[in-house]
Amino acid sequence: MRQSSSPSERRGLFDGVLSAGPVHDAVSDRAWLQAMLDAEAALARAQARLGLVSPSAAAAITEVCQAARFDAAALAHEAADTGNPVVPLVRALRAQLRPEFAGQAHLGATSQDIIDSAAMLVAHRATGPLRADLASAADRAAALAAEHRDALIAGRTLLQQALPTTFGLVAAGWMTALDAAGSRLARMRHGTLAVQLGGAVGTLAALGEPAETRDAAGGTAGTRAAPDGPADTRTASDGPTAARTARDEPTGLPGRAGSAGVSARRNGLVGIALISAFADELELNEPILPWHTDRGRIAELAGALAGAAGTIAKVARDVVLLAQTEVGEVREGGGRGGSSTMPHKANPIAAISAAASAARAPGLTATLYAAMPHEHQRAAGAWHAEWLPLTDLLRATGSAAHWLRECLGSLEIDVARMRANLDLTGGALLAERVAGALAPTLGKDAAHDLIASVVRGGGTLADDPRITAHLDRDRVTALLDPAEYLGSASALIDRALAAHPKGDA
Repeated sequence: MRQSSSPSERRGLFDGVLSAGPVHDAVSDRAWLQAMLDAEAALARAQARLGLVSPSAAAAITEVCQAARFDAAALAHEAADTGNPVVPLVRALRAQLRPEFAGQAHLGATSQDIIDSAAMLVAHRATGPLRADLASAADRAAALAAEHRDALIAGRTLLQQALPTTFGLVAAGWMTALDAAGSRLARMRHGTLAVQLGGAVGTLAALGEPAETRDAAGGTAGTRAAPDGPADTRTASDGPTAARTARDEPTGLPGRAGSAGVSARRNGLVGIALISAFADELELNEPILPWHTDRGRIAELAGALAGAAGTIAKVARDVVLLAQTEVGEVREGGGRGGSSTMPHKANPIAAISAAASAARAPGLTATLYAAMPHEHQRAAGAWHAEWLPLTDLLRATGSAAHWLRECLGSLEIDVARMRANLDLTGGALLAERVAGALAPTLGKDAAHDLIASVVRGGGTLADDPRITAHLDRDRVTALLDPAEYLGSASALIDRALAAHPKGDA
């Protein structure tokens, strides 16, 4: 067949903004095709380990399962007639195998087994670089927290100045949120992503039981793989990385059955052993049962991705607001951000692009959640509805993480502007502290109302006689020093930095 497109597929007009970074290629059509082929190859190797196919067939299937040998466009066209691309893929796979091996490809599996297992592989491979970008952004936030731990900045609530804080604590908050998002993805990646293998209705009934299979070279495979099988049936370039041999099967595999009842029980054990071997080959988790219509794994994956996107969007939004002309407390470096008409503009493009990419996540996640109810043992449409939104959700979250890494990696901090903005209100930012000092004399409510009337009237707290009648001016001036009203900010930064993982993404 004609070769598929190149490993780095052509990007669309808007992909430079909304599909940036390494996850784009990790969820490309070629990546999906390779994941499906990896699932087919792993299935054959797992079956060879259990004596269900010959080692030579497993080796031949693995050799053929390279995306470059298949025409993705043709498969897509043919999928319209079958409802999914696995049916034409299996035909094309068998056409490239010798006749004695062709019938041993895709043995006992169904299309959903391959696509769902491929989805888990794609997610596993895509969340690797995604987590690396999140970790890099968190590392940069940690560096900002340490460097600017004492840099005073106005804390803002409801977009208004509220109380003083430090930029170090702001950056530490970004860091801990990004670390938490990465941890959720790690837990999902190592606990949720599981192979799918159940056959037509989840029973693996089409699997059969271990039977003697003679390959063209005369080798025999019984309940255990024949010793003349190849030492390693994987390809070096496209398959999973860890080597397996045709002789590495789980122990305790039953022999051939004598009676119908014993045969059925042993066949069941072979099915369980195959699920385990299949998971081992793909280096994914082993499910308790086939999950054809239990879409909790997809929902958990979507939730982890959407949570990461939301965290990224929060940090990006903060940067955009802090970079406004009237605020000017941070700016992005790197030379980006020019306007087509206004030469003076320096827009925070990386933060904007991160926020834009992340904004796509909620709708995609909602689609995946809406598709969760699957009828009986195979869904009529809901399963098919997952493919594109899952791909787009991985791509959008990966793009957002990539852009945030770029943003924080070039972020420039204007400490002087932060302090100048603190002084804009003439001390009103510390009104809470002055009211607290007046409370023992006037009462809490009366002190609050007095301070509010002074501030709203445009007065200066240190000069208002209604205040200096109870607190001398020097005392009020000292109370208005923002550096003296930071609470546990420094200790919180230390606590956050101590919890930040060091290079274990």
